[in-house]
Amino acid sequence: MRALRILLILVVVFGGLFVAADRAAVYFAEGQVADRIRSSQGLSSEPQVSIKGFPFLTQVVGSSLDEVDISLGGVNATADGHQVAVTEVRAELRDVTFDSSFSQATASRAAGSARISYADLAKSAPKGASVGYAGADRAAKGQVKLSGRLADVLEGAGIDMPSTVRALLDGQTVTAYSTVSLEGGDTVRLRAETLPELPVPGLNDQVRDVVDYDLKIDGLPSTIKLDKVTASESGLQFSGSGTDVSLAG
Repeated sequence: MRALRILLILVVVFGGLFVAADRAAVYFAEGQVADRIRSSQGLSSEPQVSIKGFPFLTQVVGSSLDEVDISLGGVNATADGHQVAVTEVRAELRDVTFDSSFSQATASRAAGSARISYADLAKSAPKGASVGYAGADRAAKGQVKLSGRLADVLEGAGIDMPSTVRALLDGQTVTAYSTVSLEGGDTVRLRAETLPELPVPGLNDQVRDVVDYDLKIDGLPSTIKLDKVTASESGLQFSGSGTDVSLAG
């Protein structure tokens, strides 16, 4: 009975040591992976890496990790020199296999997501205009609302207006509902579906040139593949998924 008790104590002690060693190895590996991702992909900040699954050490021996989650506090998007914050940037990697040198890895499945709030999106809007929620029906079609005083929008675009034209436009507003799409995984494209008839001939084309613009997302890790954008009440939500995603070392 005494021998059995000693054996059980040893099992508990060594089991605890193994768990402690396993967790320490995970913590070290997460830091190394985060540093590798930041340096290899030129990120401005170090991502947060969480390696799931237990035990970790046996996963390493098998050269395969069940789940790796990567998140960034945010990256920037740019439109005509204006910077816009892209937040809640995440990647969820599943069944990650790697080579013996840990220099290359492949995720059999990957899902990515990101978000731009309307407050941040408004910073990319043409001068004199604002961008906001278009309502449930239009949001379901992937549309946002862009509006502003017409004279301010034209002036913000650098369009010269004689005083007589400005007087004619005084008090006039322009509202456009722009469909948002995602091109190439890193470019947000806003295109107005229709524009209201304006009181001065030729202004419609000029206004369209202003309200149709692209927003380039910079600094996304290659692990985050975005191919879909939806408009919600709080902003633009981006998502994407892929298979056999190669992770550069």
